[in-house]
Amino acid sequence: MAFLKLRDQPSLVQAIFNGDPDEVRALIFKKEDVNFQDNEKRTPLHAAAYLGDAEIIELLILSGARVNAKDSKWLTPLHRAVASCSEEAVQVLLKHSADVNARDKNWQTPLHIAAANKAVKCAEALVPLLSNVNVSDRAGRTALHHAAFSGHGEMVKLLLSRGANINAFDKKDRRAIHWAAYMGHIEVVKLLVAHGAEVTCKDKKSYTPLHAAASSGMISVVKYLLDLGVDMNEPNAYGNTPLHVACYNGQDVVVNELIDCGANVNQKNEKGFTPLHFAAASTHGALCLELLVSNGADVNMKSKDGKTPLHMTALHGRFSRSQTIIQSGAVIDCEDKNGNTPLHIAARYGHELLINTLITSGADTAKRGIHGMFPLHLAALSGFSDCCRKLLSSGFDIDTPDDFGRTCLHAAAAGGNLECLNLLLNTGADFNKKDKFGRSPLHYAAANCNYQCLFALVGSGASVNDLDERGCTPLHYAATSDTDGKCLEYLLRNDANPGIRDKQGYNAVHYSAAYGHRLCLQLIASETPLDVLMETSGTDMLSDSDNRATISPLHLAAYHGHHQALEVLVQSLLDLDVRNSSGRTPLDLAAFKGHVECVDVLINQGASILVKDYILKRTPIHAAATNGHSECLRLLIGNAEPQNAVDIQDGNGQTPLMLSVLNGHTDCVYSLLNKGANVDAKDKWGRTALHRGAVTGHEECVDALLQHGAKCLFRDSKGRTPIHLSAACGHIGVLGALLQSAASVDANPALVDNHGYTALHWACYNGHETCVELLLEQEVFQKMEGNAFSPLHCAVINDNEGAAEMLIDTLGASIVNATDSKGRTPLHAAAFTDHVECLQLLLSHNAHVNSVDSSGKTPLMMAAENGQTNTVEMLVSSASADLTLQDNSKNTALHLACSKVCTHLKGMFSLLISTVAFKFFPLN
Repeated sequence: MAFLKLRDQPSLVQAIFNGDPDEVRALIFKKEDVNFQDNEKRTPLHAAAYLGDAEIIELLILSGARVNAKDSKWLTPLHRAVASCSEEAVQVLLKHSADVNARDKNWQTPLHIAAANKAVKCAEALVPLLSNVNVSDRAGRTALHHAAFSGHGEMVKLLLSRGANINAFDKKDRRAIHWAAYMGHIEVVKLLVAHGAEVTCKDKKSYTPLHAAASSGMISVVKYLLDLGVDMNEPNAYGNTPLHVACYNGQDVVVNELIDCGANVNQKNEKGFTPLHFAAASTHGALCLELLVSNGADVNMKSKDGKTPLHMTALHGRFSRSQTIIQSGAVIDCEDKNGNTPLHIAARYGHELLINTLITSGADTAKRGIHGMFPLHLAALSGFSDCCRKLLSSGFDIDTPDDFGRTCLHAAAAGGNLECLNLLLNTGADFNKKDKFGRSPLHYAAANCNYQCLFALVGSGASVNDLDERGCTPLHYAATSDTDGKCLEYLLRNDANPGIRDKQGYNAVHYSAAYGHRLCLQLIASETPLDVLMETSGTDMLSDSDNRATISPLHLAAYHGHHQALEVLVQSLLDLDVRNSSGRTPLDLAAFKGHVECVDVLINQGASILVKDYILKRTPIHAAATNGHSECLRLLIGNAEPQNAVDIQDGNGQTPLMLSVLNGHTDCVYSLLNKGANVDAKDKWGRTALHRGAVTGHEECVDALLQHGAKCLFRDSKGRTPIHLSAACGHIGVLGALLQSAASVDANPALVDNHGYTALHWACYNGHETCVELLLEQEVFQKMEGNAFSPLHCAVINDNEGAAEMLIDTLGASIVNATDSKGRTPLHAAAFTDHVECLQLLLSHNAHVNSVDSSGKTPLMMAAENGQTNTVEMLVSSASADLTLQDNSKNTALHLACSKVCTHLKGMFSLLISTVAFKFFPLN
């Protein structure tokens, strides 16, 4: 909020603050703007209301001042007058229709402001004009909440007398009594209780008024609530009792009162912490802790993660409290779930005085904690040299390893504190000791770029070319993590060999390239020419590949997008087109990952753009197009020679355009088309880019292809056009565009594929109703063409009732009895697959229930033969199918049913033999 100088304000505002109504009149007479707004949108009326000057307020309003003007915080003059507790000013504003329901940006009304500022007389003037005194602000608080928080009994009485809801809760479910208890307003609490407030009410986190009073140390409220008999051990949502809360906040007087009244000093919360844990950790919990201990609190109680109160003092450095706990019988070397003792914790966080106390009290400095580490490991790792000194003074073998074989010197080297490292070296720590992974302290110093530790270890005689189990030297680790090259440079100056390869075949150049450390590469190049070091093979370090591969630093830098590292590498490399085991070049990888800068560097240095890999026979152009890296693609096709490189095909005959469309990369599609890509190029299956767009449904790509003249009726090796494929896949938008394109060139979209199926067959077979509807709108599809296994057959055999109904409605009921090449009707198809809904649809349109196919079978026979019980029941019971008919082999439906010896056919068998026909055809 800006503070303004009065002398810089308009004369009218100055006169108002001077309380001079005559001067105000004179200025108004001179046409001074009574609705002037400052930079916070406050008007002269706001100023007068703030000052509570009723006479000037009246004068301003009569002169045209807007009585309900809002400032930048949405405060009206009425809000200001109420905040100033000026009853006269409020009365004048109300007389001139000031809005009593106006809200500021916190949604507070003038009544909220009155309640918060103890403006009882103002509230008395406001309440009669309000329909509801329980209106809540943005935080959900009513005027009663504000009055209770402010501790004004008279205001509380007024609001309660005018119907305020005593149990109204805010957005955190806190009631007025919570706020009164928290603030220690005992008289308000009593008043609320007298009017029926619930003393055991809970907020959203299950805090009661007792929790609230205990947390803020309001002893009088605590005593009053305890006298009312509230449960002093009631937990909140976290399991914390009022005693927990009081200890956490260091409210020793409340703690004493709760203990005297019988509070459980050992009650655990959800995480297993007792009040003593909280008192041990709390900033102001010393007296609370003494009270708890003297009243029987268990000093060895463990939380769910195994921590005792002594662990908590060690964690937070509560020195004096640790002494109290120890004197009360705490187990010094108790372990938490990680195996850490309080000494481990104190060492980890550098609490020297606590370490001294624990050691003096008999703590075991050689006890193992997490991962088998000593307290000295943790102190060294965290860089607390004074703590290390204390721990060393107790005496034990400093070269004793943890579970991973790491000594304290390893920890110091990793932590990077030179003083700790030198202390250990001077105490005789073995700098050549290796952990279970074969790493010396020098490996750890290099990996963490701790230059001073590296310097000290090398100066002490540590070998710079020691290999770990992976075959890595400290130089490998420095190349991995050293961004400024300082550690790597020092190792090189001390005869570190950059040509040493690890077990995967990588040297420091590979690691620097993989992590993009340009300075490291420059430093290595200054020692040894990179082309000498780069002729190496190893395991593929690409994060998403587990294949064994020949790979160069160029591949690594390009794949990970480290163009600055790449710039250093290309200066020394003879072959920019070096391949990995799958035949991919650095440019291919950069294009595949979309690293534009890397692509640019490699192209400018002469990398080949049209080199194909060994497996898919794809070029970098294919890679960029596949993944939609349009910028890379533009660079590649802009620099590719010859010009027809844009249509280069992979091993399956796919062009970059096909791959872009397949993956829906519209930008790449346009880039390729603008460069003259052949829109109708075919792969080895005869499919064009448009076929791919039809299958994937990428409408923008399809539109681009059609705009550039793509033929929508080109057939693939199976005779299918893009129209077939879009209908089969249900891409209505693409299908519409293709049909429109076909119509524009007077082409027939009802072409059949190699099996005689049209697009309508495919749409019906797969149940794409919107596509079926669209196709039926085309005149060419309004008559049966192609394979005699009609679209209706296709629809019912896959239970696509909606498509079947559309076909019948459009083409007429006569199609329900159409036969395929084997004489089967759609009813046969529905019976074969037991699709009852389709069966009902066909029968409702007069399908011939006893029609026979070329083998003499009726739909009933077909259902019986295939065990379709539901269909048999419908055909026999509802359609009166003829059970006496025989097929070409003289079998009836009953014969065919009996041939299926299967338990689920018992019902069908019973149905058939229960008919009259049974007596005419005894079983053989």
